[in-house]
Amino acid sequence: MVKVATSSGAERSARRRSSRSASQRWGPGCGLDRLLEDPSALRGRRYGLLCHQASLTASWEPAPLALCRCGMPPTVLFGPEHGIYGVEQDMVAAADLTDPLTSLPVSSLYGDNQLSLRPRPSAFSGLDLLIIDLQDIGARYYTFAASAVWAAEAAITAGCEVWVLDRPNPLGGQVVEGNLPEPGLESFVSAFRVPVRHGLTLAELVRLESLRRGWDPAMLRFFTVPGWRREHTWFDIGRPWIAPSPNMPSADTAWIYPGGCLLEATQLSEGRGTTRPFLLFGAPYVEPGVLAGELQAVGHPGVAWVPAYFRPQFQKHGGRLCGGVEVVLTDRARVEPLRLGVEVLAVLRRLYPDDFAWRAEAYEFVDDVPAIDLLAGTPRLRALLDEGAEVEDWIASWAADERAFVEERAPALLYR
Repeated sequence: MVKVATSSGAERSARRRSSRSASQRWGPGCGLDRLLEDPSALRGRRYGLLCHQASLTASWEPAPLALCRCGMPPTVLFGPEHGIYGVEQDMVAAADLTDPLTSLPVSSLYGDNQLSLRPRPSAFSGLDLLIIDLQDIGARYYTFAASAVWAAEAAITAGCEVWVLDRPNPLGGQVVEGNLPEPGLESFVSAFRVPVRHGLTLAELVRLESLRRGWDPAMLRFFTVPGWRREHTWFDIGRPWIAPSPNMPSADTAWIYPGGCLLEATQLSEGRGTTRPFLLFGAPYVEPGVLAGELQAVGHPGVAWVPAYFRPQFQKHGGRLCGGVEVVLTDRARVEPLRLGVEVLAVLRRLYPDDFAWRAEAYEFVDDVPAIDLLAGTPRLRALLDEGAEVEDWIASWAADERAFVEERAPALLYR
């Protein structure tokens, strides 16, 4: 795990003191609020808005309503995975519909096949502008980034400008953690060559991909978050959490997600179908006390493991009683979530060699590559765990990728 900047103990103490007033310095506004300060640039534009239920103003007004209220409404709304209101579960197609709040047409960017994930330029026919306002969470797997970049690329190809209304990265912008994915393993959950925890806001990620792909900078405009700094996490900014997707109900969930998502690639429940997805996991064969003890013995700082039983209401092991554990964050700053997720997999693979199994079903419409390889960005993790080998050397190898990425991303940063 690489931190972009290091500091002395005194500097860290000062930063902690300053973070307590971060909400005053950061303020409640985001890129959307900056646009609404002077929306006159929208006058006469035919534009589409890619948004979801967390696309809110500082006063909690949904972005489509706010833009309609200012007298310059969108022509069409575009919805990412889960739809514009976060109704659909993961890997469930979101239908085209009419928005009941604004009566605007909604075009889904997540259908029932892989081709539906990449909009064609024709989707933006008749428009001259695409506005993107999505709350991302700063993990490579989270699919809103792929939808944003792919929509921007198609829109620019169609001759549309693209404006990105930025929002904070809940995990902050200083820490980078994880390997870069290997060529040939690109997918909806690993669309870009970035570490799992990349430390970029959505606007910065779009900007990075624009530099990589050679887009005309005149076609892009970024509305930044007033006062946000790279060291600010969601816990510093003093704003309540609105779930950007159905299984991201809290900022703690987002914090653990870079590692917890790896459980999606197994036959264990990652807590979907409960009120604590990614913080709670297990299976019918898991002995909670044994698993909690083994995980506690690993000694990962900043977490505690609570033995638990739960019954998922849907998805894996739906309706069945599962044994497992709940992870409790006791000191977030010390947690390395991706390493934590790898450690969890290693313990589960060792404790339950006859029951543990990798996901065999298609994952985000990919059925010829194991889901764990797509998420890990390499087959190496799966091979190591199946062999019962240590993973420390692989984890140590992340550092070179992290340093290379920090250097590459520098020209794309909007916050210093």
